[in-house]
Amino acid sequence: MTDLLPDIPRWYTGLAEWGAALVYISMMRRRLTSWRFLIVVAAALPIFIVLQETAGLLPVGLWMVGMAASTLMMFAFVALTCELSVRDSGYVTVRAFVLAELVASLQWQLWVHWVPEEPTVELGTGRFISAMILLVVCYSACFFVAHRVERRNIRPRERLGVSQRALVSSIAIGLATFFVSNMSFVITSTPFSGTNPMDIFYIRTLVDLAGFVALYTQQGHRNETQRAMELAETSLLMQLQHEQYLQSKRNIGELNRMHHDLRYYVAAIRAEESADRRSEYLSELESSIRGYESEIKTGNGALDIILSAKMEKCLQEEISMTHVIDGEAVAFIDLPRLSALFGNAIDNAIEACRQIEDIDQRILKVSVFTRSGFVMIRIENYWEGEVEFVRGLPRTTKANRERHGFGTQSMRRIAEDLSGSISFRHEDSWFQVRVLIPQPRG
Repeated sequence: MTDLLPDIPRWYTGLAEWGAALVYISMMRRRLTSWRFLIVVAAALPIFIVLQETAGLLPVGLWMVGMAASTLMMFAFVALTCELSVRDSGYVTVRAFVLAELVASLQWQLWVHWVPEEPTVELGTGRFISAMILLVVCYSACFFVAHRVERRNIRPRERLGVSQRALVSSIAIGLATFFVSNMSFVITSTPFSGTNPMDIFYIRTLVDLAGFVALYTQQGHRNETQRAMELAETSLLMQLQHEQYLQSKRNIGELNRMHHDLRYYVAAIRAEESADRRSEYLSELESSIRGYESEIKTGNGALDIILSAKMEKCLQEEISMTHVIDGEAVAFIDLPRLSALFGNAIDNAIEACRQIEDIDQRILKVSVFTRSGFVMIRIENYWEGEVEFVRGLPRTTKANRERHGFGTQSMRRIAEDLSGSISFRHEDSWFQVRVLIPQPRG
């Protein structure tokens, strides 16, 4: 069947891949200076064309090798020119690849519809000029429209932050689009293959268009999810700030009361002859001041609010909470995840400490630091009792287990979403939660 069809000139495909990659590169933050960027862009075009021409010389059995080489070239082109992570570069490459297939297929379908034979390579002939005019007009119009459409879906100059799941989904869409659209050129005996030459072109163009729409819809869904997360983050931050405001208001009232009473404390201490009574007065004074030590400064405003609220709770429960925290190390974690990760872990530790009768053993430690490109979050609390683990997670000690225990599951999911890991241990009367997360590059 393929022998009866005029095939797309290989350099047409190379040009389409180069142009499609530029559509997305133009919307990303550049890695190179202007003149270096122009040199790379100019050098990339002949490389794309040479790769396609070389792939055309390979036997049909090695057809996929040529396509894989072209795809890797698109990936290298995107990664070299844009400030994107490997995952984001792969996501952009898939979109550019499907767009290139769509544009090349559409232009060739129009040409074959009007002139059902390959354009001549003889310069100056009417058919050559017509072919070049259609090529330039169709490619320019398609890439212009694609750029305008994608600009509504992809925020210019912003990092994409593509998750592993989103990347895998986009690759699956890209592969399905490519194989289904080109199936008729290789195998004509399947229920999804065309038999009429023009039908095969229609199938390829329509499937490529469907793939482009599917990827566009996927990005739209990602945008909606991101907006929902931003809204939730704003709402949570406002809630935390309101709680901090209420706490500050309570502290001011208490400080005013203490200022009024302090002179009587001082006078009573001076007048008291008994050393035991003086010590008792001083202990009461120290206890009343301790409640204002709950404010924490880590270098991360959101984390400060979260930990300050937990510190206040610890003081109310007579729990000694110590912390050594590099707040900037977790600045890349969005507020909902940051709040859920620290909130669940510290709440669980507080709940355990409350059950300890000896106040001196109510100890909770929080530390955050970086090491060898990783962020380590460690939360520990003293616990002499037994801990039962189920699939690596501590089993809740609360009566209604069906309605509890979701906090640790949420923590594990957050760690995995950040490409990290979490572990729970109980050793030497210390229960430990350790979260290891790779630091983002750049």
